[in-house]
Amino acid sequence: WWAFSMTALSLGTSARCMHTSTARRISGAPLLAYRRLLQSSTTFNSNLRGTSLSLAPQRKLMSESAGPGDAAKAVQDLSSASGNSALQQDFLVQYVVVRKDLWGSLGWPLGSVVAQACHASSAAMWQHRDEEATQKYLAPDNIDHMRKVVLEVKDESQLRRLSEQLTQAGVGHKMWIEQPENFPTCLATRPYAKSQVAAHFKKLQLCKAPIG
Repeated sequence: WWAFSMTALSLGTSARCMHTSTARRISGAPLLAYRRLLQSSTTFNSNLRGTSLSLAPQRKLMSESAGPGDAAKAVQDLSSASGNSALQQDFLVQYVVVRKDLWGSLGWPLGSVVAQACHASSAAMWQHRDEEATQKYLAPDNIDHMRKVVLEVKDESQLRRLSEQLTQAGVGHKMWIEQPENFPTCLATRPYAKSQVAAHFKKLQLCKAPIG
């Protein structure tokens, strides 16, 4: 009987151990599954956040991309900038044209040539003093910013031809004729916007006479 009791006790203990082990496995299965599900969910959410962050700059770029209205505004701004640049270049100017032979073959001293140019410039502005461009040219806010272009012609005949062309084109100017010799030396226009008269002088060279 003792042997039978010990055998039964051993079998019962083994059964309880097996039951306990099985129960632990069975009861632990849902917890393990839940942990794995939680881990998978965490990984997915992390990937999703990374994707959202990576898409954010693209959405921002798309929202900031220029539409038709923005393109039209850009073209308008470019045109406006070009127009402003053109206006800045189209300044008031007075053209002075001097005979090259004065300091060449005729041997005039520098002071005498400069005096002739000054006479022509002053006379042209006085004769056209009522012109709006002349008044702007001599206005207090422009008096320190006057512009002149000094050009040269070969001789008297070329100077006279230029004066005739300017007269026919309606360009106000003064050809200075030194008295009492009645000797044409130079001419000067009244102040003009450069774009109005520059074409009449494009074939002439800048006056680059050496000094001394």
